[in-house]
Amino acid sequence: MDIISENRCFGGVQGVYKHPSKATGGDMTFGLFLPEEAEDHPVPVLWYLSGLTCSHENAMVKAGAQAWAAEQGIALVFPDTSPRGPGVADDDAYDLGQGAGFYVNATENPWAPHFRMWDYVADELPRLITGDFNIDEGRQSITGHSMGGHGALTLAMSLPGRYRSVSAFSPICHPTDSEWGRKQLRAYLGDEAAAWAAHDATLLMRENGLDIPLLVDQGTSDQFLDLLMPEALAEAVNARRVPANLRLQKGYDHSYFFVSTFIEDHVNFHAEALYE
Repeated sequence: MDIISENRCFGGVQGVYKHPSKATGGDMTFGLFLPEEAEDHPVPVLWYLSGLTCSHENAMVKAGAQAWAAEQGIALVFPDTSPRGPGVADDDAYDLGQGAGFYVNATENPWAPHFRMWDYVADELPRLITGDFNIDEGRQSITGHSMGGHGALTLAMSLPGRYRSVSAFSPICHPTDSEWGRKQLRAYLGDEAAAWAAHDATLLMRENGLDIPLLVDQGTSDQFLDLLMPEALAEAVNARRVPANLRLQKGYDHSYFFVSTFIEDHVNFHAEALYE
């Protein structure tokens, strides 16, 4: 693993690291914030999954999460959103290909050789960070924004026992019924809609429910609101009678101004579960 950078940050260290990935078949870059407590003992970790067009850097720089994570003694992981490089398939559209991995394992060409972001985020990167850094493997939570919110919700509902809590900012809630989802799931997983269901938070909620704390924030002025379909997730939560805090934030859009406004709430929400 190569150290790209390490900077002192709120008493801890914000690092950026690159490593060869078996899951994606190339080099991957991620950000990791370690609070000061990690110098003495393993600390709990909060995963932050980013959205379309983003890399590991967007939330790391714009969300302002490190201040609140340092206050709570929590590590933050910022994975990339897709494999990258000259040998990796791409598309001219911003919502497919590099920067748009959708946190699935692609089965269709030309994506299948590298686009295995589910395996990367669910298996490979957790093993790496818990093996090489002072991270408590037994205390993990997950959050994300937009496409990353979709990833956070589907991972949490598909890996029972892995995370202690899950939250999301303006997540893609029902991708099998949205143009932010149907296009990408068809490209990565093929034409059979049955293969898509495992990556739809609304369908997973209807089928399995959720047994860990859930917080979702959605701006009412989000320019992509019709594509995100938060009402579908809310209906599924109510149908399963799952305790959840689903909040509509008046006047907020889809940007990191929205995320940074409410990131303190999310970090504190996860800290309560991680230190329970």
